[in-house]
Amino acid sequence: MKFKVHPSVVKVKGFLNPSLQRLASRKAPGQAPGTLQHTGIRRMAKVLMTVHDYSETQYDAIPITEIETSAPYLTDSTKTWIQVQGLHDIEQLKKVWDYFELHPLIQEDIVSISQRPKVEFYGDVVFIVLRMIAAGKRELDEGFRTEQVSLVVGSNYVLSFQESDDPVFDPVIKRLALDNTRLRKLGVDYLAYALVDNVVDHYFTALDALGETIESVEEVVIDTPRQENLQTIHGLRRDLIYFRKSVWSLRDGINSLLRDEMPLFSGEVKIFMRDVYDHIVQVIDSIENQREMVFSLYDMYMSSLSNRMNEVMKVLTIIATIFIPLTFIAGIYGMNFNPEAGKWNMPELNWAWGYPASLGIMVIVAFVMVFFFKRKGWF
Repeated sequence: MKFKVHPSVVKVKGFLNPSLQRLASRKAPGQAPGTLQHTGIRRMAKVLMTVHDYSETQYDAIPITEIETSAPYLTDSTKTWIQVQGLHDIEQLKKVWDYFELHPLIQEDIVSISQRPKVEFYGDVVFIVLRMIAAGKRELDEGFRTEQVSLVVGSNYVLSFQESDDPVFDPVIKRLALDNTRLRKLGVDYLAYALVDNVVDHYFTALDALGETIESVEEVVIDTPRQENLQTIHGLRRDLIYFRKSVWSLRDGINSLLRDEMPLFSGEVKIFMRDVYDHIVQVIDSIENQREMVFSLYDMYMSSLSNRMNEVMKVLTIIATIFIPLTFIAGIYGMNFNPEAGKWNMPELNWAWGYPASLGIMVIVAFVMVFFFKRKGWF
């Protein structure tokens, strides 16, 4: 498969390509907790911020450049979602964090893109880290894309932080624009649920695409096993390990949200979160099944390669076996004996039909052996 790169979203080469994470930098050991350093790859020219302000009767999406512009929406009776896209500009992000007085550890985790998915409670806010994995749906987009998504849930607002301007949350935005929806009627905790559920839903489409890839690789491995098939199998194995690591931690985080006391999430919304937990369990089951399929692909590859080698060796053995008696005959007549020395010293050397007769005997022997091998079912 060949994958094309969108200007603002780094595509995952091959499949999910966890090796992309190796391109990310790491903080130097011994730095103080809360040290801010973007450890990812710059995916956008500048940071984009959008205020989604909504209530039961209205919805507005307002692009902003300064976080102070959101003050009127945060102080009225409406609910507010501030969508931040781009994590490379620490200075601009710091203004957002300071405006909402976020804990330094939250700030650090948002720009450290190698975070494991988790759910943490910081007194007046709930901090959620997700790993978005989605199959490409844009025009000429054939690959998979992955990035870290962070959510901060407050009493009347939700902050979301993405590495890029990937439209992963477009379905939620479209639902916000509809009248008389549960999303508009319930609180921001339900909006947080909708965002998490949207990320988890993308897991299913990504797994379906991976499943189709595994099936196609399986067909190729059975028909024509090649060296590049082995590389593809190892790539799929790494992809699924990366996928499993991203989803397994999220399951624990959602479980803690359901189990622990978190006033920001109502009992009604926790029922919906329980459904997300069930979906995550389904995703994990699918990942485990696909991992078993990939592991069996290696055995299948080795078996197909061995069978193919056996077929080749069988053909070569049959050819060599056919030529053994022919070589024997040719070897006998290749001996230089003098027929005049005696009647047993190869009199055929002076026979006019000696040469065609020897060739005829060779042809007859070859046909007899081919017929015999065919009757035995050896080829």
